[in-house]
Amino acid sequence: MRKSILVVGGGVIGLCCAYYAHQHGHEVTLLERSSPNHKGCSLGNAGYVSPSHFVPLSSPGMVGYGLRLLSDPESPFSIRPSLDAHLIEWGYRFMRACSPKHTEKSAPLLRDLNLMSRACYEEFSEQFGGEFGFTKRGLFNLCKTEAKLEHEIHLAEHGNRIGVLAEVLTPKQIAERDPNIQMDVIGGVYFPQDAHLIPQRFVALLTEYLIKNGVEIRWETEVTDWKTSRRGIKSVLTNKGEFTAQEYVVAGGAWSPSIVQPLNLNLPLQAGKGYSMTLANPRQRPETPAILTEARVAVTPMGSQLRFAGTMEVMGLDLSINRNRVNGIIKSIPKYYPEFQTSDFTEEPVWSGLRPCSPDGLPYIGRTRRYANLSVATGHAMLGLSMAPITGKLVSEVLSDERPSLNLTALSPDRYD
Repeated sequence: MRKSILVVGGGVIGLCCAYYAHQHGHEVTLLERSSPNHKGCSLGNAGYVSPSHFVPLSSPGMVGYGLRLLSDPESPFSIRPSLDAHLIEWGYRFMRACSPKHTEKSAPLLRDLNLMSRACYEEFSEQFGGEFGFTKRGLFNLCKTEAKLEHEIHLAEHGNRIGVLAEVLTPKQIAERDPNIQMDVIGGVYFPQDAHLIPQRFVALLTEYLIKNGVEIRWETEVTDWKTSRRGIKSVLTNKGEFTAQEYVVAGGAWSPSIVQPLNLNLPLQAGKGYSMTLANPRQRPETPAILTEARVAVTPMGSQLRFAGTMEVMGLDLSINRNRVNGIIKSIPKYYPEFQTSDFTEEPVWSGLRPCSPDGLPYIGRTRRYANLSVATGHAMLGLSMAPITGKLVSEVLSDERPSLNLTALSPDRYD
């Protein structure tokens, strides 16, 4: 049955929800709080499609790791101390989720979401003629220390147990696989199922496709309130007027809690800020993306350019740039890639974006119990781009009253009610 669908949020998750809902034959309107040239979290990230990222953000050891880094102004992790009740609740639930049991339970689900999304990207790449640089080159996790290499070897073993292919490599083997760049590492792990793309190009192509095919996108339109009834949502109120639909989808990224706040929905979420810099003419250009594991820096070739991304700052809806954190990224790069110098980044602009992080490291996908015609698609943390297509596909199946391709119980937006 054809329905009218209203999607709130014009990032990559909202765009994919709109795309697949349109593919199902629905009439779709999308509201985006920013302008058409917005610089949201979908655009400046590392561009990974990551089956290798099957361990949730809330995993054993993360609390201790975070506490150890709090005193380092250049560390890849930071949290702004606050008595905010939402942050306290999120922190408590995050600590509870940092358990081996949760990791074991979540890993197959994250694996499936990423692998299914990768298949969707292959379809998109064929549809768009390869114009967003979708490349299946895998991913290196590069290590400088024995302790980190041992950790990555255990990760590889875990991956292979659940069907995420991984190979432990020596420095020589790594160099043979990517001879275009000099590396100073003691070893690493290679994940051959990973892929990468140019996120800003994908978002632009998908936006253009939606507009050409009849999806109405209303820019600079911010949700201010909702009208409800016992049956569900009646309409959404915005700074540009009132909009009605049969089904509503909140895909507002880090802003999702404030969007649903008038509805009294408990959606624990914190914004995790990240930074990136993109060199237009790098000294060397690797063919295979890599994670500099000790530094937690992602490196991605994007056409002729090379992007470096990193940090996780939990500081609310704050897009300001902390130069200390950026310097931490820059200083780490020559340690792994000795041909690079910190001066390479002196004149480079820094992008910042806010990742929506749930306490348990799993996204919120599906309908809410309280409002039968309201669905949520957010909370993907660092995997928003990676999981965007499968999220859109699953949401469209829910909207179309079909059985979802994946069991959504663990992803319920009501799981903290």
